[in-house]
Amino acid sequence: MRKGVDEDERGPERTCVVSGGKGPPEAMLRFVLSADGEVTPDLKRKLPGRGVWTRLDKAVVRQAAVKQAFSRGLHAEAKARPELAEEVDRLLEQDALQFLSIVNKAGLVATGATKVESAIAAGRVVALIHAADGSVDGSAKLERAMRARGGPTVDAAARVKLFSSRQLDLALGRTNVIHAALNAGGASAALLAKIARLTQYRAGDAAPTAVAIEANRAGAADKTPP
Repeated sequence: MRKGVDEDERGPERTCVVSGGKGPPEAMLRFVLSADGEVTPDLKRKLPGRGVWTRLDKAVVRQAAVKQAFSRGLHAEAKARPELAEEVDRLLEQDALQFLSIVNKAGLVATGATKVESAIAAGRVVALIHAADGSVDGSAKLERAMRARGGPTVDAAARVKLFSSRQLDLALGRTNVIHAALNAGGASAALLAKIARLTQYRAGDAAPTAVAIEANRAGAADKTPP
């Protein structure tokens, strides 16, 4: 246990400082107080000191900042920046993109139409990644390839459309990345969990089980035989 962790941070569940609802740590967000009294996101849940938690929901974080819920939860004056919710969004997005780069270096990402279609044919794809600003026709073509391949891969594989082509270019070290395939592997499962957290944060109540669904999909795909 980390030194200085409050009693409320022990056990299998944490309490949202806004709604009072409970959930496992991995499905929530932790915040701590910096040395200068500012509310600081702690995505990795490792920073020292007393922490407070919110649901994994952008609207809830925004509400916590506006209503000074962090001050009440931390039992101290806490300065929550108006743009805190947007800052958390950027951090979650950056975390996912940085890990996508790691997964790519592990050889689990295929880019380019030919390689993506080959990955689909091999039946190892756990997610199709499409640039948010990419062509609908290109996505549809890959969907047809998935359907033609058939089997459990079609329904189990996640579809990711969160990042721009430029963001994918930077993460994958290539140019003009519009579509990519994520192949099964332990690192891929971890990436899908990060993507699920970002999806859940942006969707809020519209996708209350996103984290669990993506984690289960990733875990099941990771067990696909070679």
